[in-house]
Amino acid sequence: MLDGASFTIGRGVTGLLGSNGAGKTTMFGMVLGLHRPDSGTFEVLGLDPADAGPEIRARIGYAPEHHMLPPDMRAHDLVRHLAEIHGLPRREATTRASDALWQVGLGEERFRALGTMSTGQRQRVKLAQALAHDPAMVLLDEPTDGLDPVQRDDMLALIRRIGTEFGIDVVLSSHLLEEVERICDGVVILNGGRVAASGSLDELRGTSSGVVAELDSDVVTVAAQLTSVGWTVSVSASTLTVEVQGSVELTLDAVRDAIANVGAPLRSLHPRRVSLEQIFLREVS
Repeated sequence: MLDGASFTIGRGVTGLLGSNGAGKTTMFGMVLGLHRPDSGTFEVLGLDPADAGPEIRARIGYAPEHHMLPPDMRAHDLVRHLAEIHGLPRREATTRASDALWQVGLGEERFRALGTMSTGQRQRVKLAQALAHDPAMVLLDEPTDGLDPVQRDDMLALIRRIGTEFGIDVVLSSHLLEEVERICDGVVILNGGRVAASGSLDELRGTSSGVVAELDSDVVTVAAQLTSVGWTVSVSASTLTVEVQGSVELTLDAVRDAIANVGAPLRSLHPRRVSLEQIFLREVS
């Protein structure tokens, strides 16, 4: 259930985040015109789903979370059938089904029965059927569910390509924050049916609040030198964190110079980034 939700989904890949019951499934249903808002306005691609559901569904692809695909049906036949449901003539749907299955890496497997396919292959079939009718936007519900690490990396790379090279906007629902942080341009965080936060990842992270240096040795010596000239430093194992003074660039230069003066072996030096996990916990707690 959603209550007073207000947000805008931008171009590229957007992550839809929230704990169970936060409203993610309701959100997808509203986008597809399957649920009507009790009040307020809701626009998808410039249209009201309550009045233009069929037209919107012709321009949106949807890959559900469940894996309940007909086991005796061939992948190509399923994708073609759903493309026809989206309004494509049979001949065009047949061509588009083949093209979509090639795009997701199942070209040579397109005539296999779905029941003989692995979980990773069935996930790709669901993605293919969401793409076959050339939508303006695709909604992907837990697209990496059941995949091993290699399959997950491949799927995420493919989703990123869809949102950039293919020019199709993607809304990705996932409970894995690391996935969303890796490939998404922005996020919408739901909490208790409300939008807790939305925007680009850079906007939600805010400005950097420190500089982090990882050293192989001499961490305490470098920290002491920075502290002696007025910098605020904290040390944890092989890592030191320096609070920004003036600007991030000025702080980076100061830390770099101190490391060079000591001759400490540097592993990495970068502004401290707020993680998506920190943002999520901040907004839903």
